[in-house]
Amino acid sequence: MRSAAGQVFILQIVVVLLLVVAAVTALVLQADRGSMREAQRQTLTAAESFANAPGMVQALRSQDPTAVLQPRAEAARKRAGVDFIVVTDTKGIRYTQPDPRFIGKKFIGTIGPALQGRTVIEQVTGPPLRTGKRSVQAIVPVFDARGSVVGLVAAGVTIQKVSGLVDQQLPIILAAGVGALAVAGTGTGLVTRRLQRQTHGMGPEEMTRMYDHHDAVLHAVREGVLIVDSDRRLLLANDEAQRLLDLPVDAEWHIAADLKLDEETARLLASDEPITDGVHLAGDRLLAVNKRPTAPYGGRAGWVVTLRDTTELAVVSERAEVAGERLKLLYDAGWRVGTTLDVVRTAEELSEVAVPRFADSVIVDLLDAVLRGQEPARETHRHLRRIAVSGEQAMRPLHPLGERITYSPATAQMRALESGRAVLVANLREASDWQEQAPEREHGVLQLGFHSLVTVPLQARGVVLGMATFWRSHNSPPFEEEDLSFAEELSARAAVTIDNARRFTREHVTAVTLQRSLLPRGLPEQDAVEVAWRYLPAEAGVGGDWFDVIPLSGARVALVVGDVVGHGLHAAATMGRLRTAVHNFSALDLAPEELLAHVDELVARIDSEEGTAEATDASEDESVTGATCLYAIYDPVSGRCTLARAGHPGPTVVYPDGTVSEPDVPASPPLGVGGHPFETSELHLPEGSHLVLYTDGLLEDRDRDIGTGLNLLHRALEGQAGRTPEETCQAAIEGTLPAHPSDDIALMVAGTRLFDPSKVAEWEVPSDPAAVAPVRAECGARLREWGLEDIAFATELVLSELITNAIRYGAPPVTVRLLRHRSLVCEVWDGSSTSPHLRLAKTTDEGGRGLFLVAQFTHRWGTRYTPDGKVIWTEQRLHGGTAPTTDEAPADLLLIQFDDPEL
Repeated sequence: MRSAAGQVFILQIVVVLLLVVAAVTALVLQADRGSMREAQRQTLTAAESFANAPGMVQALRSQDPTAVLQPRAEAARKRAGVDFIVVTDTKGIRYTQPDPRFIGKKFIGTIGPALQGRTVIEQVTGPPLRTGKRSVQAIVPVFDARGSVVGLVAAGVTIQKVSGLVDQQLPIILAAGVGALAVAGTGTGLVTRRLQRQTHGMGPEEMTRMYDHHDAVLHAVREGVLIVDSDRRLLLANDEAQRLLDLPVDAEWHIAADLKLDEETARLLASDEPITDGVHLAGDRLLAVNKRPTAPYGGRAGWVVTLRDTTELAVVSERAEVAGERLKLLYDAGWRVGTTLDVVRTAEELSEVAVPRFADSVIVDLLDAVLRGQEPARETHRHLRRIAVSGEQAMRPLHPLGERITYSPATAQMRALESGRAVLVANLREASDWQEQAPEREHGVLQLGFHSLVTVPLQARGVVLGMATFWRSHNSPPFEEEDLSFAEELSARAAVTIDNARRFTREHVTAVTLQRSLLPRGLPEQDAVEVAWRYLPAEAGVGGDWFDVIPLSGARVALVVGDVVGHGLHAAATMGRLRTAVHNFSALDLAPEELLAHVDELVARIDSEEGTAEATDASEDESVTGATCLYAIYDPVSGRCTLARAGHPGPTVVYPDGTVSEPDVPASPPLGVGGHPFETSELHLPEGSHLVLYTDGLLEDRDRDIGTGLNLLHRALEGQAGRTPEETCQAAIEGTLPAHPSDDIALMVAGTRLFDPSKVAEWEVPSDPAAVAPVRAECGARLREWGLEDIAFATELVLSELITNAIRYGAPPVTVRLLRHRSLVCEVWDGSSTSPHLRLAKTTDEGGRGLFLVAQFTHRWGTRYTPDGKVIWTEQRLHGGTAPTTDEAPADLLLIQFDDPEL
């Protein structure tokens, strides 16, 4: 069977057998599919008929559904020719079953969709028939009059085998196969006879020679083909080979050495070495040569040589290679230039990416306005500053960084700036205008071997930002006209990134200026705590972190730390609004939870108003909701610190002995969320404790979570007793600051102080007007002990008015307290929540002048509420207190205070 006819015969037998197998397989699959469809139709019809039978709903709701439905189900099963009809309740418990043992047990099948009113058809193996054969079952719901599912009906049947159908059609298929074999045999004989007729009875030797030559194919290809035997006789040379090597027409069957070929070509044909993609110069043609032996592949011993003319391809390939390198350079510039939003670094990246792949040295000059983030004006285009120099190291001393450059009109750089296009100086020695800028310096450039340049203006969005100058030296080819377009493209891409960096610089400077103007420039004077702080903006831009120290009445102080979502101008402006709001609310002496509730309501209102404006203006959504804040009030008299927080990290306390703890301050949602009360926590801080407040930027970063940050903070703070707040602040920064902060960091450390008990005086006042005079006298004596005789008289008058009002209009208990620190604080406590109001009394009014006089003789006064009532407080300067601006003596003005004989 080595003949072609025999192989065709075997192939046809294989094809016929494959067709027979395919036909049998198709028959089986078709029969199986038909059985499946019939089984699905039969079970669905049986299930739906029984489910919709009259009386089905009443039977399901009867006291014994099985007794009613089991006979009906068995009768229906036999009529429908199915294997089972099962009725279940909505939980899948069987009411009917061909095998009564399974009644009352769970039905096996997918009933979920049926309980939702859909029909389920599925294949199962095993239950409920338990035959081990594959079967099809349909499950349909039973609906009552209201459309509710009150039960399920399932019908199933076993899929019958299809062997009978196959047995019926198999003889037909086999007969067809035998007929096909007979036809194939006949065809094979015909093909054999036709092959002998078409080859004219040629023997194997003649056909082999025809196969070796392949004349028709070899003369049609655009590639030269030479075949030489082991004696170096040329057996075959196609037309292309004759053209490439200038061979005579009768070159075949001649010895290669007799063909008068050039020496290199003759040596190539005579050698016994194979060649792969070799390059051979034949006259003015550049040939690509491949040479292989023929013997290993069943032919005669010899060599086959192929020749391909690559003269034009070499030129095109060289240009394509240059273009590919340029495209790759542009691609690399796309991701290497502009990796940061720093103007100087972006200019340096442009100079670095072009060396040495496009130029040997690159100089980038930018306008001063660009470095400051400003929009450059046209009149400043001649004045630039050298920002980046890369490439030849000897070039740097000639063009020092930071130097201010003013180009003369004749220079190539100035011509490029004025025209907005790249300018080429192909030969620096022949051109003289470029040397007018600085002849000595440019002479040094020539001495370094630089011979040509291209200078390109850096333009983005129609604005000139600076200038890029590309230099070539030594063995590098000079710039050509075709290099201008590439230099412009490269510079244009870099100019866009420089302009983006410039715009970012402008926004960053504006945001930093705004934020620093909104942050406290100095800390207010107060005696409650010693404060140290740090504020570090993120690398990505200014954010909305802030902190504050706000003196309150009664020598107390409020400590605030907050964080606004986002970065940039909006975050800084929002931070200023919230900081101002906290200042204003703190002036009302509100408790921490009440203050945060007011700020929360304010944030929600701001978001609502801005949301309406954004819907009108179609601007970006810059929500304030999500801002966080921690507000703490520290009382240096009692050492108590009351805190509340809205979505903000809790504080850290460093005690005087160096131990560190995280107080449990209840967490509340961020500002603007609403709907949740704010809870407070009260701490007792010994003198010398450090209360550390911070924003989440100190702890969290891209590479670590807040838990890791807290551990770092603890390690940085613990074990070092006796630190000052400044030292604690520095230790926290050094121990936790990320290498590249992605968020702002605000850190405040408050070292607590306690008032000397000798500077605090307190009296309980009976609810009797007669008790005012003794208390006033004791207060005067204490003031003289403190050396405050010059304000004792005014203080006694103020206390008289406040105590009298508390007794008359307030509720017991009434307490008087004096605090001496930077000012004298007088506090009168009572159990009433009624707040007095300052008013200007008319001439005919008998009262109403008391608080007016209190306001005249104190530096400031106010009211704060406590859980047990209120406190009226005043502050007076220790020396040289405020005096009334009238010609009357203080005694005359305040004589009304002593009209009451009981005083």
